[in-house]
Amino acid sequence: LLCFFRWMDDGLVNDITPKLIGDRPNTYIYTKALAEYVVQKEGANLNTAIIRPSIVGASWKEPFPGWIDNFNGPSGLFIAAGKGILRTMRASNSAVADLVPVDVVVNTTLAAAWYSGVNRPRNVMVYNCTTGGTNPFHWGEVEYHVISTFKRNPLEQAFRRPNVNLTSNHLLYHYWIAVSHKAPAFLYDIYLRITGRSPRMMKTIIRLHKAMVLLEYFTNKSWVWNTENMTMLMNQLNPEDKKASICTFNFDVRQLHWAEYMENYCLGTKKYVLNEEMSGLPAARKHLNKLRNIRYGFNTVLVILIWRIFIARSQMARNIWYFVVSLCYKFLSYFRASSTMRY
Repeated sequence: LLCFFRWMDDGLVNDITPKLIGDRPNTYIYTKALAEYVVQKEGANLNTAIIRPSIVGASWKEPFPGWIDNFNGPSGLFIAAGKGILRTMRASNSAVADLVPVDVVVNTTLAAAWYSGVNRPRNVMVYNCTTGGTNPFHWGEVEYHVISTFKRNPLEQAFRRPNVNLTSNHLLYHYWIAVSHKAPAFLYDIYLRITGRSPRMMKTIIRLHKAMVLLEYFTNKSWVWNTENMTMLMNQLNPEDKKASICTFNFDVRQLHWAEYMENYCLGTKKYVLNEEMSGLPAARKHLNKLRNIRYGFNTVLVILIWRIFIARSQMARNIWYFVVSLCYKFLSYFRASSTMRY
């Protein structure tokens, strides 16, 4: 296959890619499957093992909780949610979010290499390094913990207050994309042009949507993976090696506390990916409160404008408006009279 690709141009490769990958969601999954095939075919007589991690996330314990150094996978989406740029995503709240900490994958790899070297199994051992079957966590829970963490510990210079709406409905998804993603980005780019700066928000939204498309296949479905080899490998370890407190080769995800892990994950993106200091939290919280006040003010003005339009066009709307105003006036008069009588 690699030999064929050497003489093909990009257009031809793009044309044949859908037929090559078949039912697989993307080329990443396809090339992983190709690599496994090569290992099983060419390495049948070698001491080899295959580790299949699910969605790799920040570290659980090593080198320290929440360590992450890139935007890959869910990390970029978490940052986009914390910045208030990501407002909606096509996902099922009840689908399993099969996240696995990167240090769990590393420990599994080391333990599998040890087992293959010592026991020399006849077949290539495959280890499904996942969490969904033993300690399930769902995308609705992911959304809750990400948003709550970033509201308590906001990112610097957020675009909007963190808030994400997960939906598996096609029409609702495209509605929220238009209203919550494209419209604010378009208006902000107009503001940047007016103030003499280069527009950038629509480009950011386009990149964000490309990342969302890659994850949609996994955020709307749940899988059940066979983890018997993981259990067997865990049982082969020395009791001291698999203690969570020691962390030597521990990969027992049953001990993983998701709420704590997600908070450390989000803080890790802030500290290690964006290089933001925790000392800047007071200013970030002040900025978030400012965004909240702007939102409340904008919504209030919008409601008043819409209502004024209705009042101008509808006699019934005018009657309701006058009734509400008179009721408020009577209530204030009664409250003032009651206060006077007390003294």
